[in-house]
Amino acid sequence: MKKFLIITTGIVTVLMTASCNRVRRTPGRDYMPDMRFSRAYESYASTEALRKEGVFYNSRPVEGTMARGDEMPFPLSEDKVGDTTNYFASRQVKNPLNISSIDMTEAERLFLVNCGICHGAKLDGNGPLYKGGDGPYPAKPATLVGDAKYESMPEGQMFYSVKYGKNAMGSYASQLSTKEIWMVLAYIKSKQTKAATPAAADTTKQK
Repeated sequence: MKKFLIITTGIVTVLMTASCNRVRRTPGRDYMPDMRFSRAYESYASTEALRKEGVFYNSRPVEGTMARGDEMPFPLSEDKVGDTTNYFASRQVKNPLNISSIDMTEAERLFLVNCGICHGAKLDGNGPLYKGGDGPYPAKPATLVGDAKYESMPEGQMFYSVKYGKNAMGSYASQLSTKEIWMVLAYIKSKQTKAATPAAADTTKQK
């Protein structure tokens, strides 16, 4: 009996070794292969070939939906080159956020991270990129506090400039969501108002 077990074990071992050494020519079978292997396509390539197979993809959001953070879309599109119609029309757009509900600490953080490098922490246009004329950027950025032009500029027009870019300033639409842009603008306006209040008080005292 013992010899039989030894012989049987030897035969099984030889058969298993021989079967493992041979090259498999078939990949075997997959359970639900259409779920394991997806159709490959390039993100920005034409989908005409896939469309013939009943697949349609255009990398656009589903119609009627909006991206997270864009619950309050800006109603005006970017002007074409040479046109300023929507830029001036944006003066009528109001901040849709309830100012009292805005977390100004977060709004200040967003400003410092995205805008402070040019406009400065004090909103005086003297950020690290300008640095009093010693920085890498030769032209002084806009003085948001202390310049009547920007202190009188409506939030809607500022929004247009931040979203689409204006003159030397590029678009920040990829860095800030719609809500975040309005938060930053509310912070800027609060600083402008705070800076203007003492001056108004002094004028009243002089009278």
